[in-house]
Amino acid sequence: MRQRLSSEPDRYRGRRRVPTPPRSRYAAVVTTAFVGAGVVALGAGAMPDAKSVNPSVLDELKAASTLSQDAAARADSAERASRDSGRAEEAAEPEVWLLPLQGYDFKSPYGVRWGKMHTGVDLVAPEGTPYVAIHDGTVTTAGWFGGYGYTVIVQHSDGSEAIYGHSQALSVQVGQQVKAGDQLGLVGNTGHSYGSHLHLEIHVKGEPRDPVPYLQERGVDIQLQVEAIYNEVAAS
Repeated sequence: MRQRLSSEPDRYRGRRRVPTPPRSRYAAVVTTAFVGAGVVALGAGAMPDAKSVNPSVLDELKAASTLSQDAAARADSAERASRDSGRAEEAAEPEVWLLPLQGYDFKSPYGVRWGKMHTGVDLVAPEGTPYVAIHDGTVTTAGWFGGYGYTVIVQHSDGSEAIYGHSQALSVQVGQQVKAGDQLGLVGNTGHSYGSHLHLEIHVKGEPRDPVPYLQERGVDIQLQVEAIYNEVAAS
């Protein structure tokens, strides 16, 4: 066997392997597109045509949709009714009437006194004792008021007025909205006064009323210092 010399040119040297030509990109894209179209076609075939659905099934679907809408409408209506009922209950709450202060001596009732008409009641208390609004309303007067001295007048929603006279100092201003129990001022001895006390008057349509029976009708006994309606509301 003949031995090949290292200097002998390699007969295979220089011979190149001809590579197999790669697949065309276009062939791959076409193949992918074809497969995708087949999948879409299969999916479309799996979906029912609306025309081929049984009419009774469509009727059931429509009926279910209608029932759902009706239920939603009923729920909305019930919610509105509940809100309206809550507002009505708030509006129906009893009005609160209170005593103007605590720990006083009831003096000088409504009526003729020393030959003149005394158009209110006097509640004797130490100077500086806070007094409050007997009912909700709007402050129409807050300042010096002739013989009443420093005075607060509160007009209630029904048009009646409460007059608080002979104050040492005032805690409110004209136009201010107050609630029953809000402080109006301090008991004093200003104006035509014989000593430290709160003078309280009630006017209805511009005419003075006896505060005792007027307030009793509203659950407040100014002589016995009882606030019946307020106590009932607080207890509930």
